[in-house]
Amino acid sequence: MTEVLRYAAFTDRPDGGNPAGVVLDASALDDAEMQRIAADVGYSETAFVTAADGDALDLRYFSPLAEVPFCGHATIATGVAWGERRGPGLLRLTTRAGMVELSVGDGVAALVSVAPRTEPLDDLDELLAALGWSADDLDPGLPPRVAFAGAFHPVVAAASSERLADLDYDFDRLGALMAARDWTTVQLVYREGPAEFRARDPFPPGGVVEDPATGAAAAAFGGYLRELGLIEVPATVTIRQGIELGRPSLLTVEIPSEGGIRVSGAAVAI
Repeated sequence: MTEVLRYAAFTDRPDGGNPAGVVLDASALDDAEMQRIAADVGYSETAFVTAADGDALDLRYFSPLAEVPFCGHATIATGVAWGERRGPGLLRLTTRAGMVELSVGDGVAALVSVAPRTEPLDDLDELLAALGWSADDLDPGLPPRVAFAGAFHPVVAAASSERLADLDYDFDRLGALMAARDWTTVQLVYREGPAEFRARDPFPPGGVVEDPATGAAAAAFGGYLRELGLIEVPATVTIRQGIELGRPSLLTVEIPSEGGIRVSGAAVAI
């Protein structure tokens, strides 16, 4: 029988952070079986180690509805679960998005994303309509873009904490737009300080109204800040997420002057 572990990532408490399923030995599973397990687990993502050779792992990710190319919180959860059984170290992960380095410590892990990039957000009007936002709700200091660091995430910044707190969107309309554009989550942010942000991430393509911690979006956001010159690099920023869901999460994002973005956090077994 396949052993499915359950971890909460980007938190040090089981009822915080973002829950992820982890299968450390999925070598005998086919795509349909991994999809079924992810649906049964019911978390936003489950990670599957489909092959392992020393510190080199092949890792795949499934939401309850579909495979996704990369998932940050399930990567952190996998790292901590692996480290608890094999000890700390540096893992090299082959994902559908590319090679990802994962440093594993005692109850914590840090991933280094694939090279990030940003693109124009051509569907802003439709995105705002699905969210129920207007152009006046946006922070002009953080312009809308589509950011990538393994998966695509539109970045939309709220001008006020009240706008971010009042999230009541059209699930079907937003889900259809995201499916058409291959967006994984929408990274809605509010800048609380020079290097402190709040985030909320709608995730209808995964069948989830909102993700309580999104490591892939955090990495993409770090690349967005660097590429648009919105922060002096190298820099470290923190993202607080999941508060409105009762699952507070803390993501630490290290932004070097070039290369992949480093996202770190704790994880704990549920």
